[in-house]
Amino acid sequence: MIIVSTDGSCLRNPGGAIGWAWVNHQGSARNGGAASGTNQIAELRAVLEAIVAHPGEEPLFIESDSLYAIKCASEWISGWRLNGWRTASGGAVKNVELIKQIDRAIATRPGPVRFRWVRGHIGNYYNEKADKLAGEAARQAAVSAAGSEVPTAELPVVPELPAATDELEKTPGPRAAGKPVASTAPQTMTLF
Repeated sequence: MIIVSTDGSCLRNPGGAIGWAWVNHQGSARNGGAASGTNQIAELRAVLEAIVAHPGEEPLFIESDSLYAIKCASEWISGWRLNGWRTASGGAVKNVELIKQIDRAIATRPGPVRFRWVRGHIGNYYNEKADKLAGEAARQAAVSAAGSEVPTAELPVVPELPAATDELEKTPGPRAAGKPVASTAPQTMTLF
């Protein structure tokens, strides 16, 4: 099992420079940032980057201190997909393009993806390391934005879904080539 901690940072929420990071518990890590965004965008971006960076059949377990990111990726996403990316009250889903990218990344990953919430800022080594890296990336993005170099906010490349995409978006069950996909049903979340 691959265990990864994720975190996002926003220097001034909303609209300030953002940073995201993931830390694999086996040692690798990655971070990045953008000139502006929100804390929620940074948290979602960290989850997306972690999924894309860990392809394959081995189960992926993502720890985050963001209940919003976890619930978007594991609980709410199926209902939003079935509802045409609208909330239960009929409103537009916030950060929908990023959430659709997470949905595709999970659907096209052969191995399951699971999530667990961890309390932030209490000394959890991997959460603290992800927090530090996300903050560094946000500060670097702010410095770059102040100069002439504005960091790119391009999303990672996520494989396309199978050809019957329209039908798949209306289907609540497993979507990846007939294989069960962990995120299509509500996920178990461990709360501490």
